[in-house]
Amino acid sequence: MRFLSGLFFSYFLLFPTVWAQQENAQPFAEWLAELRVEAEEKGISADILDQVFAALEPNPRVIELDRKQPEFTQTYQQYLTARLSPIRIQRGQEKMVEYRDAFARVAAEKKVQPRFIAAIWGIETNYGATPGNMSVVQSLATLAYDPRRAGYFRNELLNALRILTEGHIPVADMKGSWAGAMGQPQFMPSSFNDYAQDFDGDGRRDIWLTEIDVFASIAHYLKRYGWRDDMTWGREVLLPANFAELEEGLKQTEEPKSCQRALRSHTRQLSLAEWQDLGVRRLNGDDLPDADFQASLVRPAGAAGSAYLTYDNFRAILRYNCSNFYALGVGHLADRLR
Repeated sequence: MRFLSGLFFSYFLLFPTVWAQQENAQPFAEWLAELRVEAEEKGISADILDQVFAALEPNPRVIELDRKQPEFTQTYQQYLTARLSPIRIQRGQEKMVEYRDAFARVAAEKKVQPRFIAAIWGIETNYGATPGNMSVVQSLATLAYDPRRAGYFRNELLNALRILTEGHIPVADMKGSWAGAMGQPQFMPSSFNDYAQDFDGDGRRDIWLTEIDVFASIAHYLKRYGWRDDMTWGREVLLPANFAELEEGLKQTEEPKSCQRALRSHTRQLSLAEWQDLGVRRLNGDDLPDADFQASLVRPAGAAGSAYLTYDNFRAILRYNCSNFYALGVGHLADRLR
């Protein structure tokens, strides 16, 4: 089976247009020509288009990775264990010491706690060590040509071309993940255009090599989605023995306004005082905090697994990546970097 799988993948590498024809009835060259017309109408440089479209072909590896995202193929415990290794925690603690002044400056202006900035940095690229080495343009072109989420990735591709036209990074250096996420914070091109920061004032929003720009960009993203620095992300809790009897009355009465994929599995939001009255307690058995916070409850591993009360800051993390696994991973790592 491994031999046949390898042969099948090799066939795709040698003949990417075969994959393209199977997934999209329009030939890739024709699709690319139409995209070029649209890009030029949006002010993208003809020189940039000449550079990035030369010999451009879809990458079947990108499609394979798109269908096997860890948030959908791993259990919660597998996902968490992989992201909370002792080495990642230690490295994060060292980085927070190394960049203490930069974190402090960003936190003072953006009002986001350094440990959460560092946690996202750590989970996204292992603190800048693994930002990805795939061509962002090729990855986005592949996903834009693939019918599954064509509209979203076509827009991201056009945003990437705009970034190149504006000269924020050379074409050869625009590397990133298989999904087109870029730099140390792994911003999609649209997020770069909306949230990336030039914190050091050198005229470039450098999320690739300038750490203080990276920290400020992550913090700015969270702040734009309502982050509060007087609040943590949430906490693991103990449930009362009769919780199964209470669950029906805790279901949401309307669809979440954002990130429905993740928030559908949460209860409706109650105040911490209301959760206290229902018998929910801290993991050590103590009362819940005496704070005016709203919280929903989620059990990512099912009824037999851990239970978490999640605050509004958790929802801000979900805007970075709409996955309960991801947001819980960030929260747990931030707690260990405290």
